[in-house]
Amino acid sequence: MATVRLVQNIGLDDQATSKQTSTITETTVATSNSDIFVTGNWFASRSGTVGKQWELVNPFTALPSAAGGFCCDQIVMFEPSRRIWIWILQYIAADDPQQPGVFNNVFRVAVSHNTDPSTFHWWDFAPISLNPDWRNMWFDYPDAATSANHLYVTFNAFNRGGSWQRAFVFKFPLDALEAGNALSHQWWSTTERGSLRLTQGAAGSMFFASHNGGTGLRVHGWPDSSNTVGWFDVQVSPWNANNYRSVGPDGKDWLAERVDSRITGAWVSGTRAGFLWTAASRSGRPMPYVKGAVVDVTTQTLVEQPEIWNEESAYAFPAACPNAQGVVGLSLFMGGGPLHPSHLVGFRDGADWRLVFTRKSTQGPDRGTWGDYLTCHRHDPDASEWVTSGYTLQGGGDREFVEPQYVHFGIGS
Repeated sequence: MATVRLVQNIGLDDQATSKQTSTITETTVATSNSDIFVTGNWFASRSGTVGKQWELVNPFTALPSAAGGFCCDQIVMFEPSRRIWIWILQYIAADDPQQPGVFNNVFRVAVSHNTDPSTFHWWDFAPISLNPDWRNMWFDYPDAATSANHLYVTFNAFNRGGSWQRAFVFKFPLDALEAGNALSHQWWSTTERGSLRLTQGAAGSMFFASHNGGTGLRVHGWPDSSNTVGWFDVQVSPWNANNYRSVGPDGKDWLAERVDSRITGAWVSGTRAGFLWTAASRSGRPMPYVKGAVVDVTTQTLVEQPEIWNEESAYAFPAACPNAQGVVGLSLFMGGGPLHPSHLVGFRDGADWRLVFTRKSTQGPDRGTWGDYLTCHRHDPDASEWVTSGYTLQGGGDREFVEPQYVHFGIGS
């Protein structure tokens, strides 16, 4: 039976994060040879020594400020086809003194060509730059993935009062990102559903999905060679989104505040795309669990519905990525019952999930907040393995006790 092999499993100390952490840490990670870049709320950290030493990369000051200043979401990626680091940062919405009546923020796409991610060029995007009528709108909750020739980025958009307005998908040519000149791009938007999740592992087309009311799942496809976004719907078996309670051994509910049913994990391998989300407890599933749907993008049909569940503890916030052979790697949290919130990694082995803990928390979060997402990427240069970053609480229940965890893992025997 195949097993999970932890190649590296490293906790980031206070020097690496300057305690700029949160129980909503939303960690992301990318690697290239001996270089590692980890981000989270509200820090970034890099290592040029395969994780032996780390240094803080302060996202508030590493690049010039924009809009109302940096905060908080970030995503980092390494694209091996162009040998570039991609760093996506979100900035605070603010009134624009140069444009009265405009309340926007920006997201930044920054690119580094260096062996290590230290010198960047970048482009900023604001809602009003897409449509002059979007004067009262700001971006939040990013996702990003690459295909053979493009970077795709998704965002939700909200108005000044915090009400959801629409969701966006941006499409940037990788060649233009590498060249560092004028960046042409396309974008697509919908007002019907939000929190679109992109598939890791895409080649000639990017796929992304969201829930479509009740048990519906809407899957979109955007070919690299086309300006047109298509879609199809499938129906999945019933699941619940109304009771995410998961109390740990210290009486703290780590799913009290942030968890919901947004899709947080997605991948594509061959003709099959998979999507994962956190479902609430129901009959036969006494704790919140991971619900999945795998579709055939050619026949546009539902193929299977994998789940990850436990009778005593909840699973939540799954992220997924296929390796070069199409095996799906996974990063997620588990907690509740006898277990404080803890981080796990693993992969899908046939119909089974092989999972191991990377680290367990010493207690739950004081305020019941955890999440909102994790990421899982292929390791570079060994694309048969994966990298991810989770986090746990060590010695306290507030954000200053959050310790991110860098994890490089593969398949053992």
